[in-house]
Parts: sequence; structure tokens; C-alpha cells
Amino acid sequence: MSAPRVHPMMPVSSHDELAEQMFVTALKGYVFSEIDPAVREAIDSTVNDLDDSQPPLRDVRREMEKKPVYQNWISMQRAAQELMWQAAGDCVDRQENGLEELAAGAPELGSVTTDPDFEVPEYLAAMDTHMMPGSYYVDPTGHDVRQGALFDKAASLYSLGRQGGQLNEMRGHTVISHLFEKYPDVEPERLLEMGCTVGHSLGGVARYFPNTEIHGIDVGASLLRYAHARAAHMGANIHFSQQNAECTNFEDNYFDVVFSSAVLHETSAKGVKNIMAECHRVLRPGGVMIHLEVPWRETPEDYFGRLRGDYESRFNLEPFWHGACSADLRQLATAAGFKDVLVGYQDACNEAERGSTGHFGDVNKGVYRSWYLVSGRK
Repeated sequence: MSAPRVHPMMPVSSHDELAEQMFVTALKGYVFSEIDPAVREAIDSTVNDLDDSQPPLRDVRREMEKKPVYQNWISMQRAAQELMWQAAGDCVDRQENGLEELAAGAPELGSVTTDPDFEVPEYLAAMDTHMMPGSYYVDPTGHDVRQGALFDKAASLYSLGRQGGQLNEMRGHTVISHLFEKYPDVEPERLLEMGCTVGHSLGGVARYFPNTEIHGIDVGASLLRYAHARAAHMGANIHFSQQNAECTNFEDNYFDVVFSSAVLHETSAKGVKNIMAECHRVLRPGGVMIHLEVPWRETPEDYFGRLRGDYESRFNLEPFWHGACSADLRQLATAAGFKDVLVGYQDACNEAERGSTGHFGDVNKGVYRSWYLVSGRK
């Protein structure tokens, strides 16, 4: 299975834009490799100095807020995120007209359906998720692809190329690796991704199943127009539609596989329950649900992970981060009616292999090396 390293819809960086983007990626890399370990050490020291053997998170945060290393950590993460969106936006805006022309001239493959009366879920409408200006759903003209291009460009910067270069398909390959390993009997005739954004994961998934009817849904019309053009230029026959994953318009028992990729943590406690129930409704008996999530699982003793989640919730505008990373996804999937529910870590990969084993288990190998998954059969 071969794939292009880039695609025609990706905004092309000029010399100066590339320099700006490289600075952003270098800054993010520096925070990850140099500042994170120093903050972890400071947090451990702070916890040990407090009288309580398991102090409340608010007490640890209060003490950490006095330390320059923590102050710089928060400030640098926030600044890097703001700079990332600015750098991506400058690049997109310079060539927005050309991107719209490219989208209009995409091959006639798949489809895209938007809804001018669509109501964005409150947990997304309330803020600019990830600090993305306009978030996923802004669509000022009713015909453009700007938010999709912005997300695609920024996503390649955010992951520092660690999710499959500019295609960012790693999570899709990882989902299919789990499917091949744990559900090898499933050959989907129909497949759905909930919260597909610009089709990163679906682009990889589609190459495993060239004869499968493939659908992707999301809340943003601009995202979906871009996703459709992106997929069509890459030769992928995918149907995109603007829908809420909590309540879709698909028929009962329609799909063989339904999955999501790092979506649950951007919803709400009620939203996760509704999504699980909707997955069960639209899957045929014997069909498979897979939800891939960030590999962090909050535990009382992991104060670095909890304070990292605190940053995501308070400063990176992802208020359900704590909830998703501590939720009992096994119980939620079981309560929705799924059986033989699996919960654990799937090794990250950039190409899934049929017949491979030993890539799913209880060991978290780290960010971009593992993903947390819950799966089950209807």
C-alpha cells in the first residue's frame, strides 16, 4: 500500500512562512523535550514537600504557580499554540482563492453534504477548541474551505510530523491495526468515522478497503468541503456530511465499523454516552466500534499528567480533557450495549498489517508511540 507524502490541497509555504513554521515546531519540540522533564521533576518535589501523602491537585497547582519553571511552561505552551495558528493562518490566507479553485476542480469522487441549519453542540460552540480561531465550525461565506485548510496546515505543525508527516494518517492506520488484530473476521461493506475533521484518518483507512462505502461526519461545513476535495485529489471515494455524532441520520444497523480518532475528549460526559449509544444504533449485529483517544489516563498519583490536563482544560480550551482521560470507557461501552469490550493501548503505526499480533495491551509506550483504545462488538 503506497501513499503520497503530500496532497494538492495542502497550503504551500513560502520561504518566510516556512521559517516561521519551523520556529513554531522547534519551540514545541523544546518544550516537550526540555521543559516537560524539568516541570515533572519540580512537581514530584512539590508533592513530596507537602504534608499530605496524596495532596489535592489544587494544592499542588497553587505551589507550582509560585515556581518560574511552571510559569514558563504554561506561558511557552500557550505562546507556541498561538504562534502555530498564526503561522498556519498567514499561509492559508495568502492562497485562499487558489485553494478554493483547487477544491472546485477536484475529481468527481465521493460527495459532501452540508446543512445551513446545522446546530453545533454547545460544548464546541462555547469556545475556540484548541485555540483554533473560529474553531471547527465557522463558515462565514457558506462555500469556502478556509477552516479545513487552516486545520490541516496547523495539524502538521502541532504533531511535529510524528503522525505520518503532512498526511497525518497515523491514527487511522492504528485503528485499522487494532481491527486487523482483534477483529480479523470483519471485512466492512460500510464504514463510518465520527468527527473526521479534514479526513486525516479516513485517507489512510480508505486504502485498506477500496471497495467499501466510506463515510465521514463532522460539525464544520468548511472542514468537510476541504476534506472532500483533499480525499478526491488523493483518489479516495469518501462521502462527507455535516452531522452531530450524538444523533446522525443514518439508518439502524447500517455500518460494519464505526470509529473515532481523538474525538471523545472534545465532547462532554453526556456527549460520550450519546455517541456510544449512536454507535450501537447504526452498527449491524456483529459490527465493531473503535474509539481511539490520547494515551494519557489520569491516575491520582500522576500529578504531572493531571497538571498537563489542567493546562489543556484551562488554557488550551479543551474543558472535557479531565473527564475523558479519567472516564471508565469500558463501563460506558458496556452500558451502551457492546459486548466483549476491550480497553488498552494500541501501538502506533504508519501501516497496518493483517495477521499481526501483540500490538494491543496494557502498556502505554508514550505519546505518538501508543494510543488508548476502547472497542467492542454489537
